[in-house]
Parts: sequence; structure tokens; C-alpha cells
Amino acid sequence: MRVPAEARVDLDAIGYNVGRVREHAGGAEVMAMVKAEAYGHGLVEAGRAAVAGGASWLGVAKLDEALRLREAGVAVRTLVGVGVPGEPYEEAVARDVDLTAGALWMIEEVVQAAERAGRPARVHLKADTGMSRGGAGDRDWPMLVDAALKAEASGHLRVAGVMSHFACADEPGHPSIASQLAAFTAMVEHAERSGARFEVRHLSNSAAALTLPEARFDLVRPGIATYGLTPVPQLGTFGLRPAMTLVSDAALVKRVPAGSGVSYGHTYHTGQATTLALVPAGYADGVPRHGSNLLEVFAAGRRRTIAGRVCMDQFVIDLGDDEMSAGDEIILFGPGDRGEPTAQEWADALGTISYEIVTRIGSRVPRVYSGGAL
Repeated sequence: MRVPAEARVDLDAIGYNVGRVREHAGGAEVMAMVKAEAYGHGLVEAGRAAVAGGASWLGVAKLDEALRLREAGVAVRTLVGVGVPGEPYEEAVARDVDLTAGALWMIEEVVQAAERAGRPARVHLKADTGMSRGGAGDRDWPMLVDAALKAEASGHLRVAGVMSHFACADEPGHPSIASQLAAFTAMVEHAERSGARFEVRHLSNSAAALTLPEARFDLVRPGIATYGLTPVPQLGTFGLRPAMTLVSDAALVKRVPAGSGVSYGHTYHTGQATTLALVPAGYADGVPRHGSNLLEVFAAGRRRTIAGRVCMDQFVIDLGDDEMSAGDEIILFGPGDRGEPTAQEWADALGTISYEIVTRIGSRVPRVYSGGAL
């Protein structure tokens, strides 16, 4: 059945990108981040492709994501990065899912969950090294470590890892990078002096994995790089291959006279008699409304700028005198191999990051997979 728009995901590209990160990581293990539906690419499918490409861990944000991976038969080590009080941690323990603890309440709840599950929980302690987001800072770190080690001694918990997160790794030379690295090293050393025996120490996101050898430790956590988009655009693509191509078909093609107002608000007027094409994808599908009269797509052999406002379900492009028929394919963004814009180009035009472009593609846009283990 034809659909108005679809996101084509190249699973081979995901595996290839994990391999590229592994080359840069110099022996460190790779935790491919598949949170937020694998940055819009599909949680389970992308997770399997990442593992096939050499990832020995998967990382998610929410517990539900980890449980969905387990239900799909994905058994690789999986870490949940964000938790709130009252979640079903007993199920996480029972399904052998690693959890992140950056506060004492988490240690307490995980211990209770482990008691109910009848097996120890695996926990990664999170240090706040200067991002001021999740994790325990200098003042609370000794108490978190002490509580975790006491729980480990009781047999209810295994302190499997220690982690933190860079705030500015995508800004080479930013002074916070060195200060966070130093803070992480000091906090790890404190925990180890207190008796912690970590399986993995991890700090590096995509940008750090690709540009900071000194920050790779035992494990790196590539997110956006897994999907072929560069975390540091000013330094190039690092040889990554974008995995998603967003396409639609022309729903209607028609001639209109000069001076015709197009779409809501008539923010675009035709300068001469011209051909317009209607694209059945809009902001409900993830095409940014603030890309009106700004973003480009690829149609009838070349790039076209969106004409007028992006609507909830559709937008218009001006073809001039070029020919096109209803049903002809239009590429909104992709790897750029055929001349189409990339997600990075859309991000640059909108003053945002490529992460937002791919993760915002809506659920009514089906993902169509190629390659991998299909």
C-alpha cells in the first residue's frame, strides 16, 4: 500500500557507522544509544543493526525502551539512563537491565526491587562532573558511593559501572571539556579507593568518541554518530553514512497564474505562471513549520524551496516550468548522494542540530528498512 510519506532506514549504514566509531574508539567497547526510537530510526531494528555492527552494549533513556528490547529478544547488555521514583525496577532487575543511579533514592529503590526479584541489580553510578544535569556532584558523591558499596556488600546490588556526560564535547577546545575530564577521573579514583571495582567507566558521547582519545576509558556511547550524522559539523563527517532518507510522493501537480498566494497566510506569491506540487507531509509528520519558505527538498531533478507555510499534513513546492506528475517521488532529506539536502543542511538552515531533525519524524510516517539482517 502506498503511503503519503515514509522514512527509509538503511540498517547497513547503522552497522557501518558503529564500525567507524569502533575504529576511532581505539579498543574501547561501544554502547550504541538507541533512545528516542533510536533517534527516530526505530528502536528494535536499529538496536539489532548496531549490535551486528559491533556494539556490545545498547543505551536507552527510559526503562520502557529497555524492556521493549528484551521483549524483542535483544539480549545484549542494555543501560537505562534516566529513572524516576516508582518505576517497575523489579522488572528491570528480572530482565537483566542495567540501571543508572545518580541519587540515594535510586539506590534504595533498586535494592528493594532486587530483594523482590531475588537477584542483584546492576547499577552504574552517575557523577555530575559539570553539566549540572543528572548525577551526584562533589558534595553528594561520597554518600552515593558509600550507599552503593554497602548495598553491594549485602548482595543486593552490583556496582557495574561509573559514568558522566560531557556538556560541550561538540565544541572543540571548550574549557569545560578538560575540567569535566579531570573531575570524572578524580571521582572514579575516589570510588575505587573506597572499594568500587567497576566493569566499565564511560564518559564519551559521539563527539568525544570521535575527537577525544583521552576520554574514551572502557566504553564510548555514540548516539547521533550511530545514525551517520556528525556530532561536530565544523570538523566534517568523519566518514559516517546517514541512515535515514525521508521521502514523499507528489499528491497533486497543477498550473497557477502569476501572483497566486500559496498556503496559509499567503507568505509566498508566484512571480509568474508556474507549476506547483503538493507534498503530503507536514509538521504532524516532523517537517518543521519554521522551515516554511526556507527548507529545500529534491524534486524533478533539482532542489526546490518550500513555497509558503508548512501545514499540518502538507506543503507546496514551486516547480517553475519543470514537469512532474502526481505520484512522482520527492526526497525531503537523505545522505545527499543524489543531490538532495541532508538532515544536517536542514538543521543548519533552521539554526538547530541534526538530532532534532531525525527524532521529530512522526509516528504516522512508517519506517521502511533495508539491509541488515532482514
